[in-house]
Amino acid sequence: MSEGVKRSSSNGFEKPLTTEHQQEKVCPSHLLVTFVTSYWRETFKLVTLSSMQVNEVKRLVGPLPEKLSIYCSDASIERHLRARNWNVKKALKMLKETLKWRVAYKPEEIRWEEIAHEAHTGKIYRSSYVDKHGRTVLVMRPSCQNSKSIKGQIKYLVYCMENAILNLPPDQEQMVWLIDFSGFNLSHISLKVTRETAHVLQDHYPERLGLAILYNPPKFFEPFWMVAKAFLEPKTYNKVKFVYSDEINTMKIVEDLFDMDYLEAAFGGKDSVGFDITKYAERMKEDDKRMPSFWTRASSPSAAPQPDLASATLDSLNLDSNSDASDDDKTEGSMPHGIDSDTVFTDENTLVIDGGKKESESESEDPHRTDVKPDDKAHA
Repeated sequence: MSEGVKRSSSNGFEKPLTTEHQQEKVCPSHLLVTFVTSYWRETFKLVTLSSMQVNEVKRLVGPLPEKLSIYCSDASIERHLRARNWNVKKALKMLKETLKWRVAYKPEEIRWEEIAHEAHTGKIYRSSYVDKHGRTVLVMRPSCQNSKSIKGQIKYLVYCMENAILNLPPDQEQMVWLIDFSGFNLSHISLKVTRETAHVLQDHYPERLGLAILYNPPKFFEPFWMVAKAFLEPKTYNKVKFVYSDEINTMKIVEDLFDMDYLEAAFGGKDSVGFDITKYAERMKEDDKRMPSFWTRASSPSAAPQPDLASATLDSLNLDSNSDASDDDKTEGSMPHGIDSDTVFTDENTLVIDGGKKESESESEDPHRTDVKPDDKAHA
């Protein structure tokens, strides 16, 4: 019998198969092969475009001294690209600003002794447990704030971020924030600290936050959150989840993310051991000993070889950028398709950017400001 017909059971005559019957005869394995082939074709296109953009950013940044070249790994450049919707020009600008910040601020050189006074109350600390994905967890308790110094608070936050990254497993690049609002009141609200925190997180640690859980925030926090969202990009505030201990549906977020046997009782877990500053200080001192090796090439095989630029200055590294095209010149790109390489990969001379930040608020001169510019202090 031919493929496209079937025999009538009543009279023996053959009649053509309907489209519906033909579809029924399509082999399921053929459909699977078609789907898998299409999936891998799109994945290959995405990976290829991603690799092209990473290499383009590397080319435009140019040679760097060892620590900065280690920071500019493929994974790091890709995080900057993701944070800027795969727009090469904007990602390059963001990366250059962070490189200048790291040269001036030296976040990897902050040690426990410098910030121990900020840590005493346990307002921020890296937990001894991880989530089910192996991501490091920073616990935050705004009600335990013990400092009036914004400079000191931000320096301690930077120390905690660097420590959390140090302790990430090789297959993870993001962390989780657990924010406990017990004891929180209006006196703990600071828009200025919130703005600085958002600046550090989004501009210098792009795509490092996987999820932020706000646990039992009080009702009066909601209007503050609506104001605070103005400091956050959509990608960031979409990672913020409100969880309430008396709401089963929100508690499921925590239960799905953590092994409750190891999670602190303050977040609904079964671990009743609280924060111990003495034990925590010992952990941090041990981590401080590991930090220098983390920033050497031997521990970062993915870092591209660079010439010896140990004595290079910011100017000689072409991180200054006084003639970049305005951000209003949008060259948006989206993955995995729809990227116009003629608009994304522009001429190198148009990608030299202005290192200055435009801020309406005045800040006092501070050698540890997170938005410090090269002209504000001696070149490192």
